[in-house]
Amino acid sequence: MSFQQVSPVVRPTGAWVNFSYASFAASVLMLAGGIAALPLDWWVRAYFAMGMVLVVQSCFTLSKNIRDLHESSRMINRIEEARTEKLLSNERS
Repeated sequence: MSFQQVSPVVRPTGAWVNFSYASFAASVLMLAGGIAALPLDWWVRAYFAMGMVLVVQSCFTLSKNIRDLHESSRMINRIEEARTEKLLSNERS
């Protein structure tokens, strides 16, 4: 039986996380300001704002799905899942 060395979890730095939040907030504010400054009727601006909200929500959903798929394919998660299944099957017996 060979053992594989488990690599440590690499976490982003606090500066990167803060930069990500700040850039996201700036982009949403600039887009909202641009929509508000459009020389159009209120209902057209509301339609664009609705589209902006849906795009932001879709970005969050897509990034969560990509992260979940990546984490589920990692070997350490599959090993933990197998251990959990073994423990549960022993409890049932």
